[in-house]
Amino acid sequence: MLPILLSALTFVSTLLGGIFAFRHKDNLHRILGYTAGVLLGVVAFDLLPEIFRALSTEHLSPTGPMIALVIGFLLFHAVEKSLLIHHTQEDEYTLHHHPHVGVASAVALIGHSLLDGVGIGLGFQAGKGVGLAVALAVIAHDFTDGLNTVNLMLVNKNKSRHAVGFLVLDALAPVIGALSTLLFHVSGTGLVLYLGFFAGFLLYIGASEILPEAHSQHSSYKTIGLTVAGALSIFIITRFI
Repeated sequence: MLPILLSALTFVSTLLGGIFAFRHKDNLHRILGYTAGVLLGVVAFDLLPEIFRALSTEHLSPTGPMIALVIGFLLFHAVEKSLLIHHTQEDEYTLHHHPHVGVASAVALIGHSLLDGVGIGLGFQAGKGVGLAVALAVIAHDFTDGLNTVNLMLVNKNKSRHAVGFLVLDALAPVIGALSTLLFHVSGTGLVLYLGFFAGFLLYIGASEILPEAHSQHSSYKTIGLTVAGALSIFIITRFI
């Protein structure tokens, strides 16, 4: 039940991110800086060590999970940039925004929120410590998912009530993803590959989405310090779980 309870916290985190988007986006950079450090810390101090331990136990080659990591990174890069390329090509003709672009972007965010929930469930299949660390990373970054869902809908001229509807769907997605992992169990080899894939996913979100956004308008030593603090907090947490 613990994965389900933690996935419920992602529901709250996503909603809070959406509410923040409606009210206080200008003050978001420091939260994003800390979140990027959290994601980096989860990959470096929890997921990768767990992968290495599993490889030693199962006597497997590290090539497979490292390929999975690269695939996870590049897959989400391709999905995100394909939406951006479509949007940019439209802007070459005229400066405008279409509601369907916001909807497509929001659906993409909902899809990766679903994977967030699956990540929590599979993390607990790997071990309680891994599950807790993954859940913490997901809770932290789903705040930005909620914020981005609302922003993408509104900037593309969707109505506020539609933005709220997609925000709720995005908030529900991790819970559904975590629940789905109660229906199946991944073998040791498959779990190692998934952890590699999820590590690549988190690296992409932290390095290519959250960190650049944190410094886009408010770059400062305080934001850098919060990123370091985020990574350090995960290092400390992983020493005790």
